[in-house]
Amino acid sequence: MSVSTHQNGSERLLTPGEVAALFRVDPKTVTRWASAGRIGSIRTPGGHRRFRESEVRGMLAELTSEATAPVSRG
Repeated sequence: MSVSTHQNGSERLLTPGEVAALFRVDPKTVTRWASAGRIGSIRTPGGHRRFRESEVRGMLAELTSEATAPVSRG
């Protein structure tokens, strides 16, 4: 199963592969980001990482807006 919900059912949790697809990086890169504290993760009882969709989407939106921001020349 690739889609999980948090205990209260309100937060979708993404797998490293799903996060990697959104950022167009390798899943191992996502794992390194989590280890470095760049993105928060939750561990399942089996030890697998899951990522809060809201946090991932917020990070993606922030990076996208930075990438498309006009360059000031002055």
